[in-house]
Amino acid sequence: MKSFLSIIILCFTSLSYSQSCVGEWITIDDATNKKKSKVQLFKYEDKLYGRINYLYPREGREDNAKCTKCTGDMKNEPLLGLPIVKGLKWNGSEWEKGTIVDPENGKTYVVKMWLDPKDSNKLNVRGYIGVFYRTQTWERVTD
Repeated sequence: MKSFLSIIILCFTSLSYSQSCVGEWITIDDATNKKKSKVQLFKYEDKLYGRINYLYPREGREDNAKCTKCTGDMKNEPLLGLPIVKGLKWNGSEWEKGTIVDPENGKTYVVKMWLDPKDSNKLNVRGYIGVFYRTQTWERVTD
């Protein structure tokens, strides 16, 4: 009976951990270390997705900025509402095997995401091209 109860508790803990990435996150510019945007992460059919829902003011950016360097159906689409995170699957400890688009350069990367084990208000976002990768830390919106 104890092991059955332990399995049930583990399942609920794993489920809540996987969902804890759901919410609004602040992205940080790599070059300036300033707040760049807010991305809303959400689950749909057991996969994780995200779209830009706020852009912090930045000198030189037009009011209704578009993804001019994106390709395909995202080309010239407004940055606000742009679906940049697509199709991540939960593997039991992190979200993986999805894609993320960098609207600054229009490139699409394979991505994985996981909460910082020391601070659940920090999300590690790692984009890959082959064996090369870059990791950003996003901050949970708490207000």
